[in-house]
Amino acid sequence: MNLKEKIRIIEDFPKQGISFKDVTTLLQDKDVLKYTVDAIAEDLKNKKIDLIVGPEARGFLFGAPVAYALGAGFVPVRKKGKLPFHTIGVSYDLEYGSDELEIHKDAILPGQRIAIVDDLLATGGTIASVAKLVEKIGGEVVSMNFVIELTELKGREKLQGYDIMSLVQYDI
Repeated sequence: MNLKEKIRIIEDFPKQGISFKDVTTLLQDKDVLKYTVDAIAEDLKNKKIDLIVGPEARGFLFGAPVAYALGAGFVPVRKKGKLPFHTIGVSYDLEYGSDELEIHKDAILPGQRIAIVDDLLATGGTIASVAKLVEKIGGEVVSMNFVIELTELKGREKLQGYDIMSLVQYDI
């Protein structure tokens, strides 16, 4: 299946000059959603994954069904103040300012094998922060899997040393 034919492109969103890749069209079509989840799960099936970690919010949409397909657990990573129990956090830089992500301190046991699943790899900043959180509490990041990769933004360079798979690549 050619996922590029299924992803809606919205020019000048959220601001002028941005070509937004809309994954809601993948989610609303049951066959495309199944294909997408199955393709990511196929890449992970022999990697002995204990948990899928998905960053807020679209990482939840793809990460949870991939976890289900693998028979693995799912751990959400959220923005600061959104998780109800004891957390650890990490700050990361955005284009204009910074943000902070958090994970429950007890979400991952030392040595558990983790795959990070998200909709998009762009500059790699968010995912590098997610990996840092996972590793801080003892998890081993085995794989990073994305539906879309914006290759021109060179996110892979920020994530050197990690196994990275993306289903669709755009030059932007």
